[in-house]
Amino acid sequence: MIEDKNLPLFDSVGYRPDKMLLLSKVRFLEELNRLLEIESPQKIREEILKIKQGILNPKQDSLGLANITSDGDTLKVIRSHLLQEIDQIERAQTEERMKYYIRRMKKSITAVRTGKINDINLNRWKEYDNIITDSLWILDKRDTSGAHLGWYWGNFIPQIPHQMMLRYTKKGDWVLDTFVGSGTTLIECKRLGRNGIGIELNQEVAQKAKELIDKEYNRYKVTTEVITGDSKTINIKEVLEKHKINQVQLLIMHPPYYDIIKFSKDEKDLSNAKNTKEFLKMFGEVVDNATPFLEKGRYFALVIGDKYSKGEWIPLGFYCMQEVLKRRYLLKSIIVKNFEETRGKRNQKELWRYRALVGGFYVFKHEYIMLFKKK
Repeated sequence: MIEDKNLPLFDSVGYRPDKMLLLSKVRFLEELNRLLEIESPQKIREEILKIKQGILNPKQDSLGLANITSDGDTLKVIRSHLLQEIDQIERAQTEERMKYYIRRMKKSITAVRTGKINDINLNRWKEYDNIITDSLWILDKRDTSGAHLGWYWGNFIPQIPHQMMLRYTKKGDWVLDTFVGSGTTLIECKRLGRNGIGIELNQEVAQKAKELIDKEYNRYKVTTEVITGDSKTINIKEVLEKHKINQVQLLIMHPPYYDIIKFSKDEKDLSNAKNTKEFLKMFGEVVDNATPFLEKGRYFALVIGDKYSKGEWIPLGFYCMQEVLKRRYLLKSIIVKNFEETRGKRNQKELWRYRALVGGFYVFKHEYIMLFKKK
């Protein structure tokens, strides 16, 4: 297995283990309760300083905050965020304000408030700086850790399914990827504790995907399956019933960007469509086949880009968006994600710049993540 069993790359809410701090929940709450009984702001600051020293340097932990006695006693926090909250208490000018922040910290530790579609604890929402909420994603490079490899033409970066699962699924939910390609989505399913099913038309690619997915350590004992077949016609109901489920909680599609890359010679392949109209018809058939099996109120992430042909920009992403909106979906967001380099343009930046100057167009540097919610 690629991943060290004792050190996961990410836990089920996407945190890296090197950011986490483990404390005794019992001792920490005892200290917060003691602070609430103090009536002097100066005395509260003095006691807060002791807590801060224990967090910054375990050797100065005179309060026994790190003395964890059992699994149920463990408090897992992000050190930097905890220190920020402590600094906020320290800077407060009045006893009333100090105790307000202390009570808020206590609530974030003792009460969990999550929504229906993810595991984000809204009482500790500031800790989730690993989750992107902006509509412009500037990502320097693809994640190549673990089983992720950039060998496959047209595969998307792992950060996309990673972010989608954190925002729109809970641990143990099911994810369906109808163009699974090299298995990126299912590798992320294993990392984050989600079950995943991927459909791939090309048998050779599907086999390679299975091999890569198998290399990723299955810490959460989830189910991942790659099925060779045509996403337009494959019997998804039969596939799900095999796993004793009838719906999935997240749908991901990263179809070919029409004929920019020819993935095979198979006429069923969307990259072999005769024209844009036929491509959109084929794409719509995939959406029609998958939609009945996405749970109502859950999300569909479409990763798609535009193309340039015969001197004209073809807004393929927006054409696909319109196809989805003809079905039972609401558009929730359009995310623009940069890409600095593709296999087709690798080491050809100057050539493409010259072509753009001659042809009067702009070089593609982005693609879309279109997010829909099923009505």
